[in-house]
Amino acid sequence: MPPFTRETAAQKVRMAEDGWNNRDPQKVALAYTIDSQWRNRAEFLVGREQIIAFLTRKWAKEHEYRLIKELWAFNDHHIAVRFAYEWHDDGGAWFRSYGNENWEFDQHGLMQCRYASINDLPIKESERKFH
Repeated sequence: MPPFTRETAAQKVRMAEDGWNNRDPQKVALAYTIDSQWRNRAEFLVGREQIIAFLTRKWAKEHEYRLIKELWAFNDHHIAVRFAYEWHDDGGAWFRSYGNENWEFDQHGLMQCRYASINDLPIKESERKFH
């Protein structure tokens, strides 16, 4: 719960990493407020239903998804992370996606805003780092 310390911010980041790596849109969405606002690349989402639909589409496309998150900065109720994840598409092409996220939490510890900037790098399967 906010206000965050270095320890609780790092714990929040690890919990988010674990949740996303489980790839269960319904469970992941529970970490966000009912009216949570997102920007993910060029998509703007509002609310858990849109988050669930987005994550369902995402993980149907991004096979063998594996994510690593790192705490970058924090204050009372904000956390910034940098991350990388690897995945392959239906054709077997592999990618490593890099990005930054800015998170804002409500008083109950639910994320009310998430802004993600992400870039994709084509890689060979042999170049994978995250298994």
